[in-house]
Amino acid sequence: MPAEDPSNIHCHLDELLADRGMTLTELSKRVGVSLVNLSVLKNDRAKAIRFSTLTAICEVLDCQVGDLLAIARDL
Repeated sequence: MPAEDPSNIHCHLDELLADRGMTLTELSKRVGVSLVNLSVLKNDRAKAIRFSTLTAICEVLDCQVGDLLAIARDL
């Protein structure tokens, strides 16, 4: 089965941050990931993400991976 084109993955980071009253800068500090890398993820330009980064983001935002990422056809 071919891998999904990364451009088909949508990141709901904006919505999750807004729901929690948190800025991208605050998330960056709390997860130890650069603001630039989080911005790339937030703007659906990421080609890959480490499980450790994904886990840290989900722990800080108190969400599941499926809350953060979705395949665009499911939106």
